[in-house]
Amino acid sequence: MQTKTDFNDRSAATEPRAFTTDSVTSKDGTRIGYYQIGHGPGLVLVQGAMGTARNFLDLGQSLGDTFTVHIPDRRGRGLSSALGINYNVQKEVEDLEALLAKTKTSYIFGLSSGALITLRAALHLPAIRKAAIYEPPLFVNGLPVALMKRYDREMAEGRLAAALITAMQATQMGPKLFNAIPRGLLESLTSKMMENEDKNATSGDITMRRLAPTLRQDFQVVAEMNGRLESFGAIRVSVLLLGGSRSPKFLRDDLDALEKILSNAGRVELPGLGHAAAWNYDKQRNPDGSPERVAQELKRFFVGS
Repeated sequence: MQTKTDFNDRSAATEPRAFTTDSVTSKDGTRIGYYQIGHGPGLVLVQGAMGTARNFLDLGQSLGDTFTVHIPDRRGRGLSSALGINYNVQKEVEDLEALLAKTKTSYIFGLSSGALITLRAALHLPAIRKAAIYEPPLFVNGLPVALMKRYDREMAEGRLAAALITAMQATQMGPKLFNAIPRGLLESLTSKMMENEDKNATSGDITMRRLAPTLRQDFQVVAEMNGRLESFGAIRVSVLLLGGSRSPKFLRDDLDALEKILSNAGRVELPGLGHAAAWNYDKQRNPDGSPERVAQELKRFFVGS
């Protein structure tokens, strides 16, 4: 069933545009909900860790004058139903296959762990004609196994703030000051931040507390795709590699390695931007968000404008 809503996100960079929500059923019966914005050739946006489809609404808004943008919530998040049994990266590819078939879409963009899923999809799904990926965490110089195991242990112990800090250390996403602050103080600050977010959450908000467990699936995607770099050499569709000059060095190293493997790839580095550039701009949560700049590169790649 399709529903229509006015898009009035406070951070939208352009005039508000209506969106609809709809869903598709994946191969194993999992319902994948998605937002749809704009008109034109189809483009699917695939989210990464600690995010939902809502984080891409500004990007969808910026692209909606050129594309019909489909923004799915990955299984276990937002509009979509639970993970189902025997979760693995192939399930995520099957979710995309169902969405691409229903929407008759052949363009796809993925961020972070969503970029890994997009690479896997480009390898196996003939419906995809062009793929743009933003900083897939391939960890070509070594997977942070100890930190990933520590995250699992802290989640099992119910130490949510500690687990989130460990995840940030594993992905090197914290600010420079992050490593200078005592661990106990970081946990206290993170706990207070989550409590404040919970208190101020409105209908439809998906908080850090709700998203933290999904990191386990993102780490599983990373682990499954680690060591698979050479396999991506079989991708034959056009690929755009995107990254930000302010992102962690290991992500630039990963893009360097991937660029050497792919036979039909272009590369763009966005000056002054980081890993979350494609997310909604938010003064408090993501002041470095610049989805309109990412949208410019996607338009140039997918339709040459």
